[in-house]
Amino acid sequence: MNQSRRIFMLQAIAASAVMTSAVVTSALMPQLAYAASMLSESDRDAQALGYRADSSRVDREKYPRFDASQRCNNCNWFQGRSGDANAACGLYSVDKHVAANGWCSGWMKKG
Repeated sequence: MNQSRRIFMLQAIAASAVMTSAVVTSALMPQLAYAASMLSESDRDAQALGYRADSSRVDREKYPRFDASQRCNNCNWFQGRSGDANAACGLYSVDKHVAANGWCSGWMKKG
């Protein structure tokens, strides 16, 4: 009888550990699996601000205030670090990244 009780207790402890592990994993999984996608130039918000993933393709007639030195990576809204190829932008949806060498009419000097 005593051995059955030990086996039961070990099984209960193991089951509890598995359940705790599953709860912790499911709570963290959305954060671990999260991967932002790149903002598309055809996106409605991107079109509204004239976003281009490559700043050399900006329509200078449509955006006469554009300057070749203006890029997403030196914009106030760019949320990446120096050297990041892309990052989130404060002007667009949180799950979309902009190219560091991109540009849009919402560009604002960092500082």
